[in-house]
Amino acid sequence: MLSRLMPREGNFFELFNAHAEQIVIGSRELELMMREFKDLEARAQGIDIAERAADKITHETIALLHKTFITPLDRDQIHQLITNMDDVLDLMQDVAESVVLYDIRHITPEAKQLGEICQMSCERVKVAVGLLSNLRNPEAILKTCEEIDRLESDADRVMRSAMSKLFRDESDVKQLIKLRTIYDLLEEITDRCEDVANIIEGIVLENS
Repeated sequence: MLSRLMPREGNFFELFNAHAEQIVIGSRELELMMREFKDLEARAQGIDIAERAADKITHETIALLHKTFITPLDRDQIHQLITNMDDVLDLMQDVAESVVLYDIRHITPEAKQLGEICQMSCERVKVAVGLLSNLRNPEAILKTCEEIDRLESDADRVMRSAMSKLFRDESDVKQLIKLRTIYDLLEEITDRCEDVANIIEGIVLENS
């Protein structure tokens, strides 16, 4: 009797897609911040708005998970997916806040490149998440996840080059510490995107 009264399935895929949309919005603001390096507070505010919207979606997803009897995916996978997606936007917010709070006056080509890689990774996260509702096409999902993995490797290479150049050429210790923090956070965004891809890969492999 109780099971018949409990909600079934739920709109989890709609929530995933809505969250992924906020990730993309935030990543575009972040890429603009790194590329143009102007209107920094406005860019930071845009990221903050996306993060707050995504945070509400995360809470809604977890609340739905608690009251849904039968879910379309494994419950732990749903929780892991939405929380890891939320981590991506949290890190974008950290980057934007650090740029403003540290009063960074100029940015490097490497930071711009990392910002671009972050955006590309987030765009592909949105694609992969959008394909999850139809697991009859696992090849397309896995291909997108592989692209996210490749972008994370690209970010690692840029990060190593950036750090080498920073310690070799930057004589201002304060500027070195500030830029290193920005590099670390940007690279970590691609790590979290890879975590999302790994969760999605696990879902696909278990259900195909």
